[in-house]
Amino acid sequence: MERHIVHLDLDTFFVSVERLKNAALKDKPVIIGGSSDRGVVASCSYEARKFGVHSAMPMKLARRLCPSAFYIKGDHDSYSQQSRLVTEVIQEQVPLMEKASIDEFYIDMTGMDRFFGCEKFTKELRERIVRESGLPISCALAVNKLVSKVATHDAKPNGQRTIPFGNEKPYLAPLPIRRMPGVGEKTSTLLERMGVESIKLLSEIPPRMMQNLLGKSGIDLSRKANGIDESPVIPYTEQKSIGTENTFESDTIDMAFLNSQLVRMTEKVGFELRQKNKLCGCITVKLRYANFDTVSRQCIISYTSSDEVLLQRAKELFAKLYEKRMLVRLVGVKVSHLVQGCQQIDLFQDTEEGVSLYQAIDWIKNRYGEKSLTRAITLTRA
Repeated sequence: MERHIVHLDLDTFFVSVERLKNAALKDKPVIIGGSSDRGVVASCSYEARKFGVHSAMPMKLARRLCPSAFYIKGDHDSYSQQSRLVTEVIQEQVPLMEKASIDEFYIDMTGMDRFFGCEKFTKELRERIVRESGLPISCALAVNKLVSKVATHDAKPNGQRTIPFGNEKPYLAPLPIRRMPGVGEKTSTLLERMGVESIKLLSEIPPRMMQNLLGKSGIDLSRKANGIDESPVIPYTEQKSIGTENTFESDTIDMAFLNSQLVRMTEKVGFELRQKNKLCGCITVKLRYANFDTVSRQCIISYTSSDEVLLQRAKELFAKLYEKRMLVRLVGVKVSHLVQGCQQIDLFQDTEEGVSLYQAIDWIKNRYGEKSLTRAITLTRA
C-alpha cells in the first residue's frame, strides 16, 4: 500500500511565540537564548540568520554578528503551552500522530486518500493550525518520514510541499549530503573527503562498501539515499509516565533523609527519560503518611529531561505537600506528558561547561551503571 506521511514543523517556534506576545518583533532580527555571554542561542529569526546567527551558537558570538537584534531570555511555559495547543488541534483531526519534539510532528494518513485527497486535507489542517494558534507552520506530504522531513525544509517559511509517489529518489538526488537526516558532522566530512557531496553520489555507492565504511549505519544510509525509509509513525502517547517510589523500612520525619530520597528518585526518572530519548511535560510528587493517608501534587512544566529542572520542581511540590510533625511512610516521583526527543543543548540557562558535565555524568552511568555516580546528598541515611 502506498503510504502518505506528513511532516509538520513550526517555523522558528520560540521566535514565533514571542512575536505573538509582542507584535513589535515582527520582521525584526530576534535571538532567544541565555542572557549571559556564556549562554547559547536557542532560536533565532530568519532576519537574524542573514547575519550568520544559528541555533546552538555561543551568545557572545551572536552579539558580535548581530548587535542590533532583539535579545530575549525566553519563556519555557509559553512555548510548552503553545506546543500543547497545536498538538490538540492535530490530534482532533488525524488518525495517527507522532510528536517528534516540542515543535515537530509526523502524521500517517495512509488509506485516507480513499475518502478525500491527502494533499487537500494537509492544506486544510495547516491552515487551521495557523488560524487557531497564530503560529506559522510548514509541512510536506511524501511516501515516508525521511522524504517528508527533508521536503518540509524546502517548504519553509510557512509553506507546503508534496513529493509525488515514485519521485523520492529524483527529489533527493541533487541535494547536498548534509541535508540527509542522520548525517552528522563526522559522517558528512568523511564522505565529502571521498568526493561524495550530493545524495545522488551517495545513492550510487554499493551497500557493501557503505557497510565497510560506516558499519550497520552505512546500509541504512544507503537505503535512505535511495529514498527508502520504512520507519513507522509512532504515537507519542505510547508511554504515559515514568516513575518510582520508595516505602521506608520505618516511618520517618528526618527531613535530611526525605530530601535525599527525593533527589535520588528524581535523578532516577530523569536518567530514564534521557535513556529513552523522552521529555516530560508534567511532574508529580506523592507522599504517604504513617496513618496511610496518601496525598500528591503535580505541576505542568516545560518539556525537559534536565535533572536541574526536575529537582527544582520536585522540591517545590514536596514543600507544599509535607505537613510538619507527621511521620512519612512513602515518597514517590513521577513524570508524565511524555514526548519523544532529547534534551536540547541550547537551553536558556545552560552553559557549555554545564552541558559537558551532564553529558559526562550520563556517559559514566551508561558505562558503569546508574548507581556508579550520584549526588552526595543521596547518601544520607535515616
